[in-house]
Amino acid sequence: MADKPAKGLADVVAASTALSDIDGGAGRLFYRGYDIHDLSGRISFEECVHLLQRGSLPTRPQLASLMADLAANRDIGPTADGLLPQVVRAGTPMESLRTLVSALSVDDPDAGDSGPAANERKALRLVAQLPVLVARYQAERSGASVPEPDTSLGIAGNFLLQITGRRPGARETEIFDECLVLHADHTMNASTFAARVCAATLSDMHSAITAAIGTLRGPLHGGANEEVMKTLQAIKGGVDEVEPFVRDALGSGRKIMGFGHRVYKTEDPRATHLRRMSEELGELTGNRRPFDLSRRMEQVVLEVKGLYPNVDFFAASVYHQLGIPTDLFTSVFAISRISGWTSHVMEQQLDNRLIRPDSEYIGERDQKWVPIDDR
Repeated sequence: MADKPAKGLADVVAASTALSDIDGGAGRLFYRGYDIHDLSGRISFEECVHLLQRGSLPTRPQLASLMADLAANRDIGPTADGLLPQVVRAGTPMESLRTLVSALSVDDPDAGDSGPAANERKALRLVAQLPVLVARYQAERSGASVPEPDTSLGIAGNFLLQITGRRPGARETEIFDECLVLHADHTMNASTFAARVCAATLSDMHSAITAAIGTLRGPLHGGANEEVMKTLQAIKGGVDEVEPFVRDALGSGRKIMGFGHRVYKTEDPRATHLRRMSEELGELTGNRRPFDLSRRMEQVVLEVKGLYPNVDFFAASVYHQLGIPTDLFTSVFAISRISGWTSHVMEQQLDNRLIRPDSEYIGERDQKWVPIDDR
């Protein structure tokens, strides 16, 4: 009899990848061999997209070409455009994003081609289109108009402009750009695995990304950042209220989201940078409360449960202080992770084998059929 399988496929190697790597014991994350501590705050999200999708950090001419291509491919097409008011009326942000990304495929000029060159073009379009979909969703539900993109801004700056209706400050843009880099890829997480499973059937890019978005929506994956903000907002008092709140929650068996990680045994390296950004935004905005509550909660959870914050924990206060509505936090995660998902889809299909794991049967055996009247 085979060994009992690891629950949740823990420690099971499901694919080979050159895109990202994690050293969980040391708390390190790498994109194509570059330590995230070396990249964070030093490269733009567009440079990160080039690194993941095309294999290298770009030269200046390559970056200029990529940014021009991204700017030229923001149009979401008539199908998604016509569908958007309907999904906004009935759907949550992630439900709507899942549906709209599927609809993008109808008008994509490479929809019928899954060759390497076509996949690269579709991957780039999706990076350009996702921020527009989320901004259009927010404008539609709030009755606002979406500001025209500013040609002097990249993805980060234009997203903040179109979500908030005001031109972001230079440092706000830099901070959000850094957030996008930090969330871009993370080895074989649940949504990336879903995308690769779909891609391995030789399905199309948009189907694989739709599968990834549906997976990211879950509160145990991308949805955790929204739950973190709701928890912070549930604390009505000051920092002194945090410890009794946390101890009461944990004592009652309620989970405090944003802590612990299946891979990292120490601090998530992304949390290191997000903590710093949360504190800096508190100083910039004159509202330190989200950071101060978060910092105290981090200390109490570490003391009581021995758990470190993960990427979702400080991301919540950062996004909040940037003026992003709480229920869009997971959609923002997708805006970043689309760079990694699309890269994994391309990598999977360049050296493909159908992903078909085995399962352990735990049901009844030796059952015998009896006629329906005798049951």
